[in-house]
Amino acid sequence: QVQLVESGGGLVQAGGSLRLSCAASGSIFRINSMAWYRQAVGKQRELVAAITSGGTNYADSVKGRFTISRDNVQNTVYLQMDSLKPEDTAVYYCNAGVATMRIKYQTFDYWGQGTQVTVSS
Repeated sequence: QVQLVESGGGLVQAGGSLRLSCAASGSIFRINSMAWYRQAVGKQRELVAAITSGGTNYADSVKGRFTISRDNVQNTVYLQMDSLKPEDTAVYYCNAGVATMRIKYQTFDYWGQGTQVTVSS
């Protein structure tokens, strides 16, 4: 199995910064993609940023403020969040598309437990 452990959430004032981390561990053959999603109260979960070997993509609402990066050796993905706004308040979830040692030819989705980000105005 594969586990994703997130850290770095918290409370910050508008205009501030936070850095989220997500470390993947377990029976990993290859991580094909890593991403951050978020879910605000009363809203659907949405993609914030994703990173693959082909590059990165961002939700329009965070372009220019958030940066996703990845350490392939540590199997860790980061989300640097700058110029935070109250509307960024949500639970942030890490996602990874992983081919496991047991089934190398198929990619499975794994999720972290979520970390709360609260931005005060």
